[in-house]
Amino acid sequence: MFSLYKKHKLLCISILILFSLFSFHCGKKEPEPAKPELSKAVEGVELPKPSSEKPIKIGCGIPITGDSAQFGVMVKKGVELGLEEINGAGGINGRKVEVIYGDDGAQPQEAVAVAQKFAEDKDIVAVIGHFNSICSIPARSIYDEVGLLEFSPASTNADFAKGSKWAFRNLFNDRFQGQSIARYIKNQLGLKTTAVFYDNDDYGAPLKDFFVEEAKKIGLNVLATEAYEKDTIDFSPQLTKIKSLNPNITFISGLYSHGGRIVAKARELGIATPFIGSDGAFSSDFIALAGKAAEGTIISCPFLPQLGGEKGKNFSDKFQKKYGEVPDAWAVLSYDALYMIVDVIKKVGPDRTAIRDAFAAINSPEKAYPGVGGPIYFDENGDCKKPIHMAIIKDGQFIPAPIQMPMEN
Repeated sequence: MFSLYKKHKLLCISILILFSLFSFHCGKKEPEPAKPELSKAVEGVELPKPSSEKPIKIGCGIPITGDSAQFGVMVKKGVELGLEEINGAGGINGRKVEVIYGDDGAQPQEAVAVAQKFAEDKDIVAVIGHFNSICSIPARSIYDEVGLLEFSPASTNADFAKGSKWAFRNLFNDRFQGQSIARYIKNQLGLKTTAVFYDNDDYGAPLKDFFVEEAKKIGLNVLATEAYEKDTIDFSPQLTKIKSLNPNITFISGLYSHGGRIVAKARELGIATPFIGSDGAFSSDFIALAGKAAEGTIISCPFLPQLGGEKGKNFSDKFQKKYGEVPDAWAVLSYDALYMIVDVIKKVGPDRTAIRDAFAAINSPEKAYPGVGGPIYFDENGDCKKPIHMAIIKDGQFIPAPIQMPMEN
């Protein structure tokens, strides 16, 4: 048997051996995994590094909910198609572009709230929108105050951009539209009498006034002007009066949400009079609401892809491939609005004032931005002079009307 001393000595030696083994194992480096070899195709090529800079933000104020939501859907689809292309090509000088959406619900007070949100976000350098004139005009006061570009692809109220340094649009205004529709009825369609059914708001009423004013000048006889409100459900009284007057054609100065129901009710009451609508009725939902009654209705609009040549065809093909549906004018103009803003930022940088100044300098056909929907340049009021296209509903689709407005209009 070992003595107590020998046992103790053996225990100490054992501990020392174990400790040495443990230290050796822990201190030994594991072999590093072999690095994959670069293919010969990329040897010597410096791979791009992800940008550490934050995205450049652009606001987009549209009706995502409410009576004009169908318009907002098309605006967003046009913007998203452009955004996908722009970022896929490297963004703006290597920085991604981000679009921040604000739902104004086609309500003035909501538009002001959206504008305030955009204005307070210093990273937002420009705004696409708003759609409805009743939204873009009150929102304009916010953008004017802080100095933020408001570029509308849809607001046609004649006073939208007037008196503002920061408001621009890439389509005609209602003075031009109302006058043009009156001349189209008289000169191109060869009709002598008309009636007007108008939405009593900041869009329908002024447009009606411009139409009636021009009609009187050119000898187009306006037999009646009948108003309706946003909450109107039954249009029978006004339609019954129009039926008794038997005009050659009835002009609807309002949005698709009421226009489609007006046409449907008219046919139900046995009214065979043809209808012509303004750009506010240019929506697939007009056709959905009116059903078969929509057939033959003529609608004015800022752009028809079918009349846009090779650019229009290419855009339409891309849009249909992505969304499975035919684009409308709002998709085209919103796509153009995004691309034009991005083009300007590439030249002057993401600075609010510099962007605005660059837009104001695009003031002649020679300096125009070549959009899908036609050249874009501005007068001193931020207005854009563009022709009006006329669509007709056939087999449940908008197609170019056989008779178009002359380009000089």
